[in-house]
Amino acid sequence: MLGKIIEWSVNNKFMVILITLFAIGGGIWAISTTPVDAIPDLSDVQVIVYTKFPGQSPRTVEDQITYPLTTQLVSVPYSKVVRGYSFFGYSLIYIIFEDGTDLYWARSRVLEYLNYAQTRLPKNIVAQLGPDATGVGWVFEYTLSSDKRDLSQLRSIQDWFLKYQLASVDGVAEVATLGGYVKQYQVTVDPAKLLAFNLSISEIEMAIKKSNNDVGGEVIEMGEKEFMVRGRGYITSVDDIKNIPVMVNKASGTPVYVRDIADVTIGPEMRRGLGEANGEGETVGGIVIMRYGQNALEVIKNVKAKLEEARAGLPEDVKITVAYDRSSLIERAIETLKEKLIEESIIVALVSILFLLHFRSAFVAIFTLPVAILIAFIIMRFQGINANIMSLSGIAIAIGAMVDAAIIMIENAHKHIEHEATLSEAEKRPHWTVVTEAAKEVGPSLFYSLLVITLSFLPVFTLEAQEGRLFKPLAFTKTYSMAAAAILAITIVPVLMGYLIRGKIRPEEKNPVNRLLIRMYHPLMHVVLKYKKIVVGIAAGIIVLTVIPFSRLGSEFMPPLYEGDILYMPTTLPGISITKAKELLQQMDKILKTFPEVHHVFGKIGRTESATDPAGLDMVETIIMLKPEEEWRPGMNPEKLVKEMDAAMKFPGVTNAWTMPIKTRIDMLSTGIRTPVGIKVAGANLQTLQEIGKQIEDVVKAVPGTRSAFAERAATGNYADWDIDRKEAARYGLTVEDVQKVIETAIGGMTITTTVEGLERYPVNLRYPRELRDNPEAMNRVLIPTPTGQQVPLSQLATFKLRSGPMVVRSEDTRPNAWIYVDIQDIDLGTYVAMAKKAVAEKVKLPAGYSITWSGQYEYMQRAQERLLYVIPATIFIIFLIVYINTKSLVKTAIVFLAVPFSLVGAFWFIWILGYNTSIAVWVGIIALAGLDAETGVVMLLYLDIAYDDWKKKGTMRNIGDLKDAIYHGAVKRIRPKIMTVATIIMGLLPIMWSAGTGSDVMKRIAAPMVGGVVTSAIMELAVYPAIYLLWRGRAFKKQQQSVQQSFIKES
Repeated sequence: MLGKIIEWSVNNKFMVILITLFAIGGGIWAISTTPVDAIPDLSDVQVIVYTKFPGQSPRTVEDQITYPLTTQLVSVPYSKVVRGYSFFGYSLIYIIFEDGTDLYWARSRVLEYLNYAQTRLPKNIVAQLGPDATGVGWVFEYTLSSDKRDLSQLRSIQDWFLKYQLASVDGVAEVATLGGYVKQYQVTVDPAKLLAFNLSISEIEMAIKKSNNDVGGEVIEMGEKEFMVRGRGYITSVDDIKNIPVMVNKASGTPVYVRDIADVTIGPEMRRGLGEANGEGETVGGIVIMRYGQNALEVIKNVKAKLEEARAGLPEDVKITVAYDRSSLIERAIETLKEKLIEESIIVALVSILFLLHFRSAFVAIFTLPVAILIAFIIMRFQGINANIMSLSGIAIAIGAMVDAAIIMIENAHKHIEHEATLSEAEKRPHWTVVTEAAKEVGPSLFYSLLVITLSFLPVFTLEAQEGRLFKPLAFTKTYSMAAAAILAITIVPVLMGYLIRGKIRPEEKNPVNRLLIRMYHPLMHVVLKYKKIVVGIAAGIIVLTVIPFSRLGSEFMPPLYEGDILYMPTTLPGISITKAKELLQQMDKILKTFPEVHHVFGKIGRTESATDPAGLDMVETIIMLKPEEEWRPGMNPEKLVKEMDAAMKFPGVTNAWTMPIKTRIDMLSTGIRTPVGIKVAGANLQTLQEIGKQIEDVVKAVPGTRSAFAERAATGNYADWDIDRKEAARYGLTVEDVQKVIETAIGGMTITTTVEGLERYPVNLRYPRELRDNPEAMNRVLIPTPTGQQVPLSQLATFKLRSGPMVVRSEDTRPNAWIYVDIQDIDLGTYVAMAKKAVAEKVKLPAGYSITWSGQYEYMQRAQERLLYVIPATIFIIFLIVYINTKSLVKTAIVFLAVPFSLVGAFWFIWILGYNTSIAVWVGIIALAGLDAETGVVMLLYLDIAYDDWKKKGTMRNIGDLKDAIYHGAVKRIRPKIMTVATIIMGLLPIMWSAGTGSDVMKRIAAPMVGGVVTSAIMELAVYPAIYLLWRGRAFKKQQQSVQQSFIKES
């Protein structure tokens, strides 16, 4: 069938050329419109439920919001994990779905279940969905500064102008605000005056609420015109609140205003997060969060354009500074891969020219490269795959193999044309017939060898979760580009060969490269054929020795995908105040900015106004934007820089962790763990969880390779509790709610209404003065109004106690959790976790009902390793099947398959020499190597078979000597196409091995086993294949001779 396709292509040249031109045009369109990002979106499909419960403690939020919701949401179809966070004043619930679930379907199902759960929530509390964004959504961050305006004014500009301008940009899911102060009208009530006027704080609240509204009164007609009736009553200033009447003084008949019983001022609203820039002081920031599935580069470009447009509407003194810009990472990553693709293409072109010494012939091979890549981009575009580090890496690692078929077909055409030149004019065939026959001779085998490489990556599509999302784009693009190369090899390549391989063709034996190869290979072949069994034995011994490097390799989930920026994520002890947090953050940023490699620093402590940020006030996230590496100190690299920074950042009660922005955001939303290793302890009692966590922290700190370990203090928050005496309250006709209402408003302070000032909205807060709520004695004197008009001190109705409780309550699938974060250095992940697991198992005894789960990157690694146990055998089976379909011989298939163990020799030794750990990237490289092995094995065997068949056709296969001559010819005389195949693969991969840009760490781990494996595979195939072929054919030859002799004896 493949021969007929080649014939059809040659007979329909114009049609083939036209289709190829259409493919080129479509590819150019696809490249110009394909979305671009740095890495694939590795986030799980997740829906976030965000619920505000103002002023409430984490324990109250857990009991009244998070637990009722999580118990309902665990039943959502296709949900894997339901993770709950109860913070001060709000609840976050992350519902993680199985791979392949449509995000918007998931959101609709969660919304459906929320409708049922809403009845379980307190009155006036509404759960809402977070933005339709993912873990890689934080694409752009900026800060506002001014030498004339304070932080509250900058915050207003951000909240009521810039935020909505940027939110309107296509592809933006949300713009979150960080830092500054929200302007708040603060009504501070004097309890003595309340007592004097016999007023309760509830009456003040009701009066203010009733004095903040606009109403409509339909329409009236006057003078043939229609007028809409309004009753204007919005609060717009401090004076408006001061002049609100609360009651009428019965004695004097005069109104009592708010100003008579309270001070009204403007101040800051309570906050749970702040931002800081370069150690220079607090700042207001904005974070642009991209919508799911959008083109990151396009979104950032549009955001920048909108910012420029918005500048015209800003006051002249307000400056916008970029704090984090993902586009620089995207551009660096794409630029690195562009360079590698160009370098690889040039090297492959030079190899082709060097071996063929015929420029037009080399052009045929080179032509297939860009065309196959363009065809791959067409499929990528329609499938919705972004151009990113991984998808372009798939093309990069395939470049050498993509031209193999074309090169061998061209080389075979050269051989046929050379032979044709030796014939007489009468015997010579037409040029197109010669080219067609040359293509048909090797085309089918080469097509199958490329098909092997193409289909060998199918098992990668079975990888799940983060590793699947990371490597599937690579597998897709490699598969598409190889499939395109295979199709081009039997369509356009024969056509171009016919047009371009003309004129003077230098004979193979006159090619200096070929002469050198034969001179080197000739003596080796004599030794191989003479000592065939010893050669096979030595090869087997070398394979066995591979156990040495393999046993010494460490393991990790993924090599670090260096983003060019660093994220500093220390954790403070719980209970830190916002004032101390601000001071600490500024000190940290100031120190980090002093490093010469640092361009600028943007720090955050606590959370932004976004449901995608599950950070408590004890969590710092500082983005360290670095200068280009050429501006760094000599000898400095990212690892050394982090070590220096870690040594400089030593603060009491602070545990350091160093990572990268995108990676951390993905990990936090996927597993909740922001360090390479995480330990989750689940159980019912928070105090017990805290004690277990401390034990594990102490044990893990002693494990070699631990950089830092921090167990969350699940129950060390500070609580000021009022235990209400129900009987005492009942004596005064009060319920628990009556007492709680005063505690909530007078002591805690409550937002009672919101002003409407044009487009801006600000809260109005009601509370007692600070001096009456900052110590127990003063709070004991807070007055509670009774139904009879009496005012009773709080101390008569409730008992005040200071207690410890949770600062945040975490849960997974409704079970409370305590998490231990472990950062490691100078050790691989697999070895570390094995040692840590053993230490924890020996020294930590868990009570009944409590469990430990190892999480973080280790969780991914374990899942991936389990999957690879099936994936690797599946790969080998697929390759075996395709090779068997091609050869139709189990023996030949087995010979081809010997290339796999031969290649593993070089793969594992090379990985070990480079100091790499085994990771998903390395195993993907080995899967790719298996396909290449089959290809090189097919090529090696092909020429041995062609020589053997030629000898038989000529009738010269009479004895073992003739067999050796045929093998010698197939091996030595046809060394050029074999070395060309190997050389293009290796030389095509070498630019990756010396790359140093963004994404190079992952690419190197994929390429390393391929380079090492192809080298040893080629050397051993050249040496061992002829020996095995001689043993196999020789055995059959001897049997045939013996049967002939026996029949001759019988006849005689």
